[in-house]
Amino acid sequence: MMFYDGYHVWGMHLVWWFVWIILLFWIFATPYDVPGQRKKKDSPLDILQKRFASGQITNEEYQEKKKML
Repeated sequence: MMFYDGYHVWGMHLVWWFVWIILLFWIFATPYDVPGQRKKKDSPLDILQKRFASGQITNEEYQEKKKML
């Protein structure tokens, strides 16, 4: 291995390489929300479509509110 001196690889101890790999995996591969992560907010049309799909409003109410948007 290039620049291998005992447990030091490119100036970092071998344990630190594992720490960095685990940290990067946690940041980029977790399927759940990471605190501080920015989320795209739903548009009013998205909210209206979700309400219609869940049955909270009728088709007539949906069409009327869609025209207003």
